Amino acid sequence: MSTQVAGDDIVTAERVDTRSRGRRMLAPVLTAALTVGALGYLSIVDPNEPGHYPLCPTKALLGIDCPGCGCMRGLYSLTHGDIAGAANHNILLLLLVPIAIVLWARWALRAWRGVSPAVSLHTARRRNRVMILALVAILAFGVVRNFVPYLDSAA
Repeated sequence: MSTQVAGDDIVTAERVDTRSRGRRMLAPVLTAALTVGALGYLSIVDPNEPGHYPLCPTKALLGIDCPGCGCMRGLYSLTHGDIAGAANHNILLLLLVPIAIVLWARWALRAWRGVSPAVSLHTARRRNRVMILALVAILAFGVVRNFVPYLDSAA
């Protein structure tokens, strides 16, 4: 079934979630609680001290930094208010944390309202382009950080 909205084909129609608000909010609230719990544990147990956490497989096997290398130490620095330290471990983290917070907030708001808006073909294509661009940027960062000394994970 295809309807027209401003000249665009609808890929996904608007959905109304008929579950109770409490049930709709369960996943976003549990995700937030688990994230806060994990960050609380991370703020207590220093990843800079050897032996507390497993090694990054890419770093251990290949000896290079992957795009995520340094994220745990960077999050440790962020939980202690050290933004410069977080940037030193993984500069990409300073971009990804706010994006993750915004995406979680959008998810929670949609769960609260119980309505997912219709997605047009134009919007779906734009989302796909953004996702491909983000993937290429993250992969490029993973390559470049191994050649530029101040972008390494400072491990």
